[in-house]
Amino acid sequence: MTPWTQVYSPVAGNIFLSALVAALPVFVLLGFLAKHVKAHYSAILGLITCLAVAIAVYKMPAGLAGMAAVNGALFGLAPIGWIVLNAIFIYDITVKSGDFEVVKHSIAGLAGDRRIQALLIAFSFGAFIEGAAGFGTPVAISAAMLIGLGFRPLQAAGLALIGNTAPVAYGALGSPLIALAGVTGLPLDMLSAAAGRILPFFSLIVPFWIIWTMAGRKAMLEVWPACLVAGGSFAITQFAVSNFHGPWLVDIIGAIVSMMSLVLFLKVWQPKTTWRYEHEREEPHAAKVEQPTRKVVKAWMPWVFLSLFVFAWGTPQVKTFLNGGTKEKPNFLAGYTVKTFEIPLLHKNVIKAPPVVAKASVEPATWTFNWLSLTGTSLLLAGICSGLLLGFRPMALVRIFGHTINRVKISLLTIAAMLALGFVSKSAGLDATMGLAFASTGALFPFFSAMLGWLGVALTGSDTSANVLFGGLQKITAQQLGLNPILTAAANTTGGVMGKMIDAQSLVVASVATNQQGEEGTILRYVFFHSLSLAAMVGIVIFLYAKVLPANWMPQLPPPAPTGTTAAPAAPALPVPAK
Repeated sequence: MTPWTQVYSPVAGNIFLSALVAALPVFVLLGFLAKHVKAHYSAILGLITCLAVAIAVYKMPAGLAGMAAVNGALFGLAPIGWIVLNAIFIYDITVKSGDFEVVKHSIAGLAGDRRIQALLIAFSFGAFIEGAAGFGTPVAISAAMLIGLGFRPLQAAGLALIGNTAPVAYGALGSPLIALAGVTGLPLDMLSAAAGRILPFFSLIVPFWIIWTMAGRKAMLEVWPACLVAGGSFAITQFAVSNFHGPWLVDIIGAIVSMMSLVLFLKVWQPKTTWRYEHEREEPHAAKVEQPTRKVVKAWMPWVFLSLFVFAWGTPQVKTFLNGGTKEKPNFLAGYTVKTFEIPLLHKNVIKAPPVVAKASVEPATWTFNWLSLTGTSLLLAGICSGLLLGFRPMALVRIFGHTINRVKISLLTIAAMLALGFVSKSAGLDATMGLAFASTGALFPFFSAMLGWLGVALTGSDTSANVLFGGLQKITAQQLGLNPILTAAANTTGGVMGKMIDAQSLVVASVATNQQGEEGTILRYVFFHSLSLAAMVGIVIFLYAKVLPANWMPQLPPPAPTGTTAAPAAPALPVPAK
């Protein structure tokens, strides 16, 4: 089959008119969600629209478009759907055993105030899970814990989504930035440092934003010291680790420092009033039930197992071992735990063209089924260990797992359809068209470079994918406009984190975790303003770095080597772990 080359201005040769047409699938998806149409129907209608635009307007062969949808659906089920299923499995085990009640009382004993609980779980603990796993795992876990603690479902979903922003660029042991360095050829240490000079402002802001959203300005001012400790400790650690070590452990170290700082601070400070929902009885000491230490430790073990397994599965050494070792040193698992399938028709039959990339390149299309090293598998094992520890027999765990599958089956269909839409958009070049429209904004491009990252994550559901999609375009546009490519590339990943709360994948994960299937549109309306506002604020920070602040406040590439001399060889590209 002759490879098909992407075209980015198919409507009258005009990039802005083409961008409007390219955005039709997104308008259809979000429009139907906003009209309270169930998420799986909205996703399917959006997918049908995307296929129609790709085939009729972009002239993509129907076979290629169909297989791109299949590729996206497979990716939606594994790894993403597998994570959602097993995260909810762990939560269901703890609820079934009654141990989540013990966890609830132990958290209430530390902080009976709902605002403090939101800081601990939605922001600090969520950042730890993001650093270890990413891919929707922190939203699934944080939202499920909040709903178990008694938070209102909509707020549990919304707060988990807002909290899962500032840490995302360093998620899954730095995967987004490692991917960005790979596609742009820019130094990883400079990209890490650049993002680490942008995001700390928002790491400081987000805890205040969470509480203001949850309880209002007055209630937020009552706990501003706790917000400052949680966000400030994370922000300082984020800056230091990203600038002086690298992207790998930024979230994990930052989250541990944030949680420890807040817990220690609560020993010497407590809010003057205990904030609860209107429907909750005012019993300041009712939640502080004394529990035997052994019982509390046992109840927390599922979440300890979760943290340990997820962290271990995220490390390159464990992942390499589970995937069968290296080509040079295979182990006994080699050939059994990883299978890579080339997508028929689609593989190497789509050509991405300039100006999206520096030179025309053939796009591979594969699906890797690394069943043992998937993050969802670590959650499944954590669930099995937890269930056995809590006294369940194997067949009882099987029944709980079956119940969980039945509970999330429609959501898995939704995730598959939404990822299919995203993959068709990427393979047909619809998202590249929208990206080029942003890149045509001239002097305002520093602001819109962050908005381009926001769009990329909103479309793909992943900061890593958005960096792969638009990282090269950010670099090329910066060079054409005389801007610092380190800054615009970092803008892609830092602006992108604010799109994480409105991407379709995250909305479905949040709805499942809070048992609000079919209410994805309601959750979208709850968080959309926050997402857009924070993304615009990132754009303003980027603009200030580009146009106002001293150039040396941002890492700079060394000047080109003088003619007749030999430049130092470029650092080899780092491997990009899946996220």
